[in-house]
Amino acid sequence: MKKQKGFSLIELLIVVAIILIIAAIAIPNLLRARIAANESSAVASIRTLNTAQISYNSAYPTVGFAATLGNLAGTCTGGTIPTTAGACLIDTQLALGTKSGYSFQLVGVSGTPASTYQAIGNPITQNTTGVRSFCSVADAVVRYDTATLAACAGTETPLQ
Repeated sequence: MKKQKGFSLIELLIVVAIILIIAAIAIPNLLRARIAANESSAVASIRTLNTAQISYNSAYPTVGFAATLGNLAGTCTGGTIPTTAGACLIDTQLALGTKSGYSFQLVGVSGTPASTYQAIGNPITQNTTGVRSFCSVADAVVRYDTATLAACAGTETPLQ
């Protein structure tokens, strides 16, 4: 008899089954890791917005807090001087309102000068790009809620 070379069909099916089992275990963990990374980025973005709002308020006390994300950004290259319309305090990606699976907005800016604001970050796709929504007001405490936030109502849990 001739000696058989290669693998039998049963051996190949067993190897494929083992690979599928390993993939079934690993993929959910990778998705959870991506959600955690997106949420970390969202918290950092909310903190960046808080810092930018405080800097903007200090630089333009007659205006107060910025009304839009665009006011905090601006094109600041080649000797461009920051203004109330473009203060060069946040990056352009955050100024567009979406970053790392979250959408961001400034709401509730009121007063003359503006003395209040709410920075809000919601997952673009709930339970896929993120699970929690984040918000902050002028006290600069980042809060979260598992429900999508329309505004920072003060009933959310502060991050520790």
